Amino acid sequence: MNLLEDETLSIAPAPKPSRDGALFEGDSGSLPLDARRALCQLLSGPSIDQGRHHQLWPAVLRYEAQLRSHLNDLFLELVLDREGGVAFTRQADTGELETPVLLRSSPLTFIDSVLLLHLRQQLAEADAQGRRAVVEESVLLDALSVYEKNLSTDRAGFNRRVAGSIAKMKDNHVLEKLRGSEDRYEVSPALKLLFSAEDVQNLAQIYRQLREADEAMEEAADER
Repeated sequence: MNLLEDETLSIAPAPKPSRDGALFEGDSGSLPLDARRALCQLLSGPSIDQGRHHQLWPAVLRYEAQLRSHLNDLFLELVLDREGGVAFTRQADTGELETPVLLRSSPLTFIDSVLLLHLRQQLAEADAQGRRAVVEESVLLDALSVYEKNLSTDRAGFNRRVAGSIAKMKDNHVLEKLRGSEDRYEVSPALKLLFSAEDVQNLAQIYRQLREADEAMEEAADER
């Protein structure tokens, strides 16, 4: 009989004393409850908005440094616009360092890009007038119709693509449906942080050139 082995197997770990501020059994976290809730929302996405997250927004401001530190541990960074009242996370630029990618991303189609550009422009106009950026689905369809000729499809096919792009914006909370309305949405303020004013100008110029090139080709074809 190996007494030493038996004694070793019978030894149970000593119970650890309950830590002050622990939220559950075995909790070794350092953040208070409201900060943890804010961190969870930042990780699940897409953003924390002052207007929609009345309880989480103060926690983001109060524990900004701690939240940044916890996100940095995951190779993420906090993007915070205090004046605009919005915060979200994005992958940190780690250069050549290979790191895990936690945030999912999806490629943008041509229609996705022009829709985002239009929404960003609507947001800029609303900010200049001191109001919320509210758009209607039917108006969005009309606004994007100028790009129909850039796609090899008929009107019905184009409308389906626009509807799919709008659905994608809703799924990613770029568009938030207004209460009591079926086709009116508020544009998320987070879009300002994704596209700067300079980005908007550059994109607008590119898409304007696309439209002009397509119109020139049509005119040349008509003259033949």
